[in-house]
Amino acid sequence: YYNKPTQEGLCQYFREVAQSTSLPLIIYNIPGRTGVNVLPETVARLREIKNVVGIKEASGSLQQASEVLHRCGNDFILLSGDDGITLPMMAIGGRGSISVVSNILPKRVAQMVKAALENRWEEAQKIHYELLPWSIHLFAETNPIPVKAALAMMGKIGEEIRSPLTSATPATREKLRPLLQQFGLL
Repeated sequence: YYNKPTQEGLCQYFREVAQSTSLPLIIYNIPGRTGVNVLPETVARLREIKNVVGIKEASGSLQQASEVLHRCGNDFILLSGDDGITLPMMAIGGRGSISVVSNILPKRVAQMVKAALENRWEEAQKIHYELLPWSIHLFAETNPIPVKAALAMMGKIGEEIRSPLTSATPATREKLRPLLQQFGLL
């Protein structure tokens, strides 16, 4: 979509979507892709819609995520949309992640989230730092280029990228290969 909506436009749009279904809805805030940040006060307005149950927060701001929870309450589901800050987001009340890294290491990401939810912070922190290189290298190029390259290297998928995206560069592949080997995925 070419035009950047206002906060009011976002409210009207999500309200219309919510009214068209009885399914629970998760707002996806990814200003780096859309060019528009769904502000905490807008999320609080949307929270008033009964089937808006949470947000995948990918603004990269823990302050914003904290404000969302403060305004929306603890029953509102805050999910990290940024692998590198999933653990810090859980420390402020997040409940999990919609993750890119979990495409490669689903069990390990789940173990980190579970440890955090069970207040086993040392274990969660250890896993967080183990996964950190993935959070860096899977975003060396525009997502989903690196994750598709990694999955193709693992033999899980054919590497198909829709234009105008391109295949991963040799430099990205050179960074991914040792990680895949280290985790026994090649």
